[in-house]
Amino acid sequence: MVQPTTLAAGWPDEPLPLALDTAPVPAYGSGSLADLLPTLVAGQGVPEFEPRIAELTPADRNCVFLIDGLGWEQIKAHPDEAPYLTSLLGTSRGGTGRPVTAGFPATTATSLASVGTGHVPAQHGLPGYTVRNPDTGELMNQLRWRPWTSPHVWQPYPTVFQLAHAAGVHTAQVSAPAFQDTPLTKVALSGGTFFGRLSGEERMDTAAEQLAAGDRSLVYTYYSELDGAGHRFGVDSDAWRGQLMFVDRLVQRLAEQLPPRSTLYVTADHGMVDIPFDEQSRIDFDEDWELRAGVALLGGEGRARHVYAVPGAEADVLTCWREVLGEQFWVASREEALEAGWFGPPGACDERVYGRIGDVVAAAHDDVVITASVNEPNESAMVGMHGSMTPAEQFVPLLEVRS
Repeated sequence: MVQPTTLAAGWPDEPLPLALDTAPVPAYGSGSLADLLPTLVAGQGVPEFEPRIAELTPADRNCVFLIDGLGWEQIKAHPDEAPYLTSLLGTSRGGTGRPVTAGFPATTATSLASVGTGHVPAQHGLPGYTVRNPDTGELMNQLRWRPWTSPHVWQPYPTVFQLAHAAGVHTAQVSAPAFQDTPLTKVALSGGTFFGRLSGEERMDTAAEQLAAGDRSLVYTYYSELDGAGHRFGVDSDAWRGQLMFVDRLVQRLAEQLPPRSTLYVTADHGMVDIPFDEQSRIDFDEDWELRAGVALLGGEGRARHVYAVPGAEADVLTCWREVLGEQFWVASREEALEAGWFGPPGACDERVYGRIGDVVAAAHDDVVITASVNEPNESAMVGMHGSMTPAEQFVPLLEVRS
């Protein structure tokens, strides 16, 4: 006798949504980007900081070189293009040869705020590429800072640079001149002196000079063009490989100029994955009536979506998104994502940040994105994308050179 299928067992071949406890949550508190600067300045004697990344050894002079889009897996996959970086892989995370995690979502605005403030996304309040401003109901682009919002109301915490400067540490940021007065720089990286330098070589030379300018120094420098090549052409492109070769030379140039008692840390804000241009890999929200049902605003980015429901439709939207995407995305309610530690340890969320997080949060598991061809035409056309918790996006290096 054939036994009937029960509801508890589910229909034959019915896809099951990804269990939320299978999402690889960032290592907040011990091995994430938010833990780096607090660890470094604790070793420099700045009050009220404790070391969080146990494997790092203190130094009087610390330089952080953040290369936008340089994921751990991308370095390992390109030893010929990056021989110097490859030679440093064993030094990562204090000689353990392991990466650190970016934090969720793995995107530039979120990661830079985590680096600069030492706080997790649920605290600093930049939890995505675009998020809803609860005070206005509008989407706020936290990278381009549109529409305008008072920076220090949006992110009120002092930066680690500001606190280190107040404690007598010589602090400096060396980056492209265009970044000097941006709101993101103000809320995430300000403190000490900003040095605008156009070329990568000038940035390396100036960073080395600033390291030597104090008995205790904290210097940050940044390079963005690798990320741009990845978005436009993909991490499997000649253009991206050319940028990686240039980055490799920049890191070596800076390492060879380190003054005594210095440590250089090479890290990144996220990695990247290439997404095929087909209907299975690119799900267009603007053309999908099921995903649009009950949704008032779509925020985040293709691989890390904040979904804001029409009031009263939150449960229905969660159910629908799980049914449609549950095999390819981790799909959680706001409360579930916070409790699971996606944006920081459970219980860490500031009240002002709570409403910025989507009623539903969707993080990609597979090589797939949710595009919005009408409302996000430029972003939807990108080849390389990031944002989620997969190793290719989440794992970033913490390469070390000491003098």
